[in-house]
Amino acid sequence: MFYHVLKYVLLGPLLRLLFRPRIEGLEHIPAEGAAIIAGNHLSFSDHFLMPAILKRRITFLAKAEYFTGPGLKGRLTAAFFRSAGQIPVDRSGKDAGRAAIREGLGVLSKGELLGIYPEGTRSHDGRLYKGKVGVAVMALRAEVPVVPCAMVGTFEIQPPGQTLPKIKRVTVRFGKPLDFSRYAGMEDEKAILRAVTDEIMYAVLELSGQEYVDRYAAEVKAEAEAAKKTGRR
Repeated sequence: MFYHVLKYVLLGPLLRLLFRPRIEGLEHIPAEGAAIIAGNHLSFSDHFLMPAILKRRITFLAKAEYFTGPGLKGRLTAAFFRSAGQIPVDRSGKDAGRAAIREGLGVLSKGELLGIYPEGTRSHDGRLYKGKVGVAVMALRAEVPVVPCAMVGTFEIQPPGQTLPKIKRVTVRFGKPLDFSRYAGMEDEKAILRAVTDEIMYAVLELSGQEYVDRYAAEVKAEAEAAKKTGRR
């Protein structure tokens, strides 16, 4: 109930009024049935802007840190994400990927929309990074289409580290659903999972126009942070 109040009464109308999002390709979102919406991830604002413009409910796999933050801010953030029906996923440890896939398949088994960011984390510099294969595993196991999505302009309004977003128009762009039924039963083949993931990321790239980096975002981000620390010494 809180999800619908938030979407249609509180946050949704406010976001549409402030950011006046341009919406392109909304007809590519299935009217019913399960599907994965796979997009780039440039800003904390992405979590709110996409659901605000979709008619159907969408559930995101959100990092567990959003649910475990300290202090009043942490408790409010956790309450917000839980009330909005978002699912916490622990991204640490060897079982993190399996947990995310299990939770995602649970959403899809109910015939719902699942939102996922294949990069696994926000881009720290606005570029598009290599996708992790979890999105391919879920698409093949659940036998559902993947709708590529590009958030355009959200990095500029709220880059990582900026608390409040700038009031500026953004674009949410959806591409044609990708059908991977030709790979049915091959979800354990590493080469197939990589090919499917790369096809999804290429579709996102075409929609977003970002510069592409064929490396995982978390690795590049860790290297940049290490370089900063070294420079301070």
